[in-house]
Amino acid sequence: MPGGGGAITFFQLVRSPAEVHFFTAIGDDAAGVDVQARLMTSGATIHVAHRPQEHSRDLVLVTPNGERTIVVMQSPLQARFSDPLPWSLFAECDAVFFTGQDAEILRAARAARVVVVTARRAAVVAAAGIAADVVVGSANDPREAANDYPIPPRALVLTDGARGGRIETADGTEHFAAPPPPPVIAGSYGAGDSFAGALTWYLVAGLPLKAACERAGTHGAAVLAGSNPLEHQLPLRR
Repeated sequence: MPGGGGAITFFQLVRSPAEVHFFTAIGDDAAGVDVQARLMTSGATIHVAHRPQEHSRDLVLVTPNGERTIVVMQSPLQARFSDPLPWSLFAECDAVFFTGQDAEILRAARAARVVVVTARRAAVVAAAGIAADVVVGSANDPREAANDYPIPPRALVLTDGARGGRIETADGTEHFAAPPPPPVIAGSYGAGDSFAGALTWYLVAGLPLKAACERAGTHGAAVLAGSNPLEHQLPLRR
């Protein structure tokens, strides 16, 4: 299945009435063909840079109590600003969710009205020299929670599982509550990425940040019901 922070977030966003564009890089082997075919079934517009190599793979391990560990088998393929893709489209977008590695792409993305960036890309944010509207990550992952930003984002959102999460801005820290979990937790894979996609949508829909986080929490919690998040993501509505 198409996985990772880009694809899981993308599949959450296409469950909205928005026009969605996905920028990615895909390998030229059978796995790459399968991934592209699955992306094309989404109804969104897919912008692909093809790479003459195997498509990257991850292995996701889920324990009986629903905890997950992701083993990265190869370096993820990433779109580059030098790829002949329509980067100028960002200026027409209400929002861009960024989980790439190229600082030039992130600079171009700043032309959108709202820019949301995964906290996994703190180094790219620093290299790009832009102020993200929201950086979103997990308070339980030191790689996401303990980052410094030379240009602080307007808001840092850190989820904290069943405890909800917190929002850090120049005005201080505010906490938001978590929704009730499903009766049975089968796996946490994709919960954070589904939250990030829903948060991006609700911000564009005009909700205040705390309300957007609380609504997005419902989408993160929904995927706990199964091991494949794409089978449990909820529709996004205004």
